[in-house]
Amino acid sequence: MEIIKWLKNGDPEKILFSDENNAVTYADFRETAQRIGSALISRCNVTRKPIVVFIDRNIQSICALFGIVFSGNFYVPVDVNQPTDRIKTIFRQIQPAAAIRLSGIPEIEEEVREFCSILDYNEISSAPIDSQALCRIQENALDTDPLYAICTSGSTGVPKAVLISHRSVVDFIPVFVNTFHFSKEEIFGNQAPFDFDVSTKDIYSALYCGAQMHIIPRVCFSMPKQLIDFLNERKISAIIWAVSAVCIPSGFNSFKYDIPHHLKKVLFSGEQMPMKQLNIWRKYMPEVEYVNLYGPTEITCNCMYYVVDRSFEDTEVLPLGKAFANEHVMVIKEDGTPIKQGETGEICVRGTCLALGYYNAPDRTALAFTQTPEHNSYPELIYHTGDLAYLNERNEYVFASRKDFQIKHMGHRIELGEIETYASVIESIRMCCCIYDETKNKIVLFYDGNAEKKEVVNQLKEKLPKYMLPNVYMQLETMPLNKNGKIDRQKLRSMLNHA
Repeated sequence: MEIIKWLKNGDPEKILFSDENNAVTYADFRETAQRIGSALISRCNVTRKPIVVFIDRNIQSICALFGIVFSGNFYVPVDVNQPTDRIKTIFRQIQPAAAIRLSGIPEIEEEVREFCSILDYNEISSAPIDSQALCRIQENALDTDPLYAICTSGSTGVPKAVLISHRSVVDFIPVFVNTFHFSKEEIFGNQAPFDFDVSTKDIYSALYCGAQMHIIPRVCFSMPKQLIDFLNERKISAIIWAVSAVCIPSGFNSFKYDIPHHLKKVLFSGEQMPMKQLNIWRKYMPEVEYVNLYGPTEITCNCMYYVVDRSFEDTEVLPLGKAFANEHVMVIKEDGTPIKQGETGEICVRGTCLALGYYNAPDRTALAFTQTPEHNSYPELIYHTGDLAYLNERNEYVFASRKDFQIKHMGHRIELGEIETYASVIESIRMCCCIYDETKNKIVLFYDGNAEKKEVVNQLKEKLPKYMLPNVYMQLETMPLNKNGKIDRQKLRSMLNHA
C-alpha cells in the first residue's frame, strides 16, 4: 500500500499530528496504527469491508482510521453526535464489519449493537503488533481497493456512502502538494471534521510531505480572536477550510485585533466565496496565496482550482480555474455537447479521481456515474456533479448554481446564487442564503448582520430585476452552519415550515 509508505516520509521523532491536549510523532503514530490494524485482523478476519470510527476532533480518531487501513479494510468516519436515527440508517446501509468507539465518546452500543460489535479504542490500540499478518495484508492489497467511505446527505433521506479507492488518493495528493508547493516545513491547521472529505487533504498532504497537522479546537470557530491566537501559537502556515470557516474572522472584523502572522496559503472550498469577505483577507494579508478549490466528494476532494491572481469587485464571482493534472472537467448541456460562451451547463468529471461509486447502492451509482458522451468505443465513466457553470468573458469557467437551486419564478428561470451574490456585498450583511419556498411560490432571503430590511430591499432593487427580488426577508442573529461548516440549508428550510 503506497499510503502506508508515506508514514516514513517524516522524521520518526517529528510531531505529525496534534490536538488541543496531545501530540504524536511519526514513529508513535505508525506503531499505534499497526497495533489497531493487528487487532482488527485478529478480531474481524475480513478485508475490503467497512469499519466505522465514531470520531472526535483528536489524534485517536486518525490513529483509528489508519489502523483500519493497516487491516486491509476501509474506514467510515461517523459523528456520534448526529441523530441516532441517522447513525442507524448509515449502519443499515453499509453493514459495517465492526465499529471503534474512542475514549470519551458517548455510549452508542445499545443503538447499533444489532449491526456489529463495538470495539474499545484503548483496548485495540494496546494490542500486540502482528507483523506477519500486517505484511500479508499489504502483499495482497491492490490500489483499486477502497480506502474510505464518506457519508453524504441523500435527497431520498438515506445517506450516500461515497467510496474512494487508494488509487484515487495516491493519484491526487502528490498533484495537490506539488501544485501548491507544500513542503516538509508546512504546518497545516485542520478545520474540517474527519467525516468531511476536506480533511483528506489535510491528513494526507501532511503525510506525503513529511509535515505537521494541528487539529484546531472546535470552540475556536465560535471565538474568532481565539482562532487567530491558535493559528499564531501553532505557527500555522497553510489552511484548507470550508468557505464559511474562512469568513468567520473576516466577518467579525477580527483582523483589527490581530492577523495570522505565519499564514502563507489559504485554500477554500465547499461554497461560493463572498468576494467582500475575501477582499478583507487580501486587504490585511496581501502576500498570502489564496486559492479557490472546487470539487464534490465523488471526485476525491477537488478537480479544479483557481489561484487568485487579480483584484475582484465585491459583486464579482471567483472563477473555478483549471483542472488538476490527470483530471478532465467538461461543462456540458443536456444534449451532452460542451457549452459556449453565454451558455450554462452541468460540470462533469472523468479520470482516476472518480469514486468507486456509492457503497451498497448500485442504482444510485448508475444515475450519477454514466458513460461519457464523447464516445461509446470503450467503457469510460463521467461523474455528474449537479453543479452548473458558465464561461465568462475571459473564457474561464464560473460556478452558477446547483441544478436544484435553479428555480422557475414568475415565468423566469432564476439562479438563486445570483441573488446571494448581490446580497452578500451589502455592507451590513455578513452571510446570506436564498431558499425557494415552493408551497408559497416565494423567494426567501436569509441573512445575518446589522442590515435593516429597507436597506437590503433598496440595494437589491438597484442590482436585480423585479422578478428576482426576494419576496421574504428573514434576518437571523447568526447563520446556521452544518457540521462541515457550510450553510445549513435544511435548517433554513425548516424555519420556513415553522414560520
